[in-house]
Amino acid sequence: MKIRLLKPVFFENSRLPVILSKVSPINIWAFSFGFWVWCRGEMDERVRTHETIHFQQQLEMLFIFQWILYGLFWLVGMIKYRDGEVAYMRNPFEQEAYENDENQFYMITRKTWAWRKFKI
Repeated sequence: MKIRLLKPVFFENSRLPVILSKVSPINIWAFSFGFWVWCRGEMDERVRTHETIHFQQQLEMLFIFQWILYGLFWLVGMIKYRDGEVAYMRNPFEQEAYENDENQFYMITRKTWAWRKFKI
């Protein structure tokens, strides 16, 4: 099996996104961490694709490096834009996921490190 075709384990109707939203600058619907994705409701294909893109980003960076870089991108965005939601949306990892989450074939055609083409 090709690594880029691996998918995370999805958990729907979870309270975790609700809890995280209380400390986050955005209202979290779903999030990917490691091999798992938690969603506060039922996921449609767009959300599944979006979170699978994040899962693949984490895999290619051995998880920990993606988490560190994600945080650094967010901090740079906060300094640059002084707005948590804008910092989130300008994060290269989020830009890749949002730009491609409606493409049902993206996980087949996605190139490794595809998030690098996006700028904060």
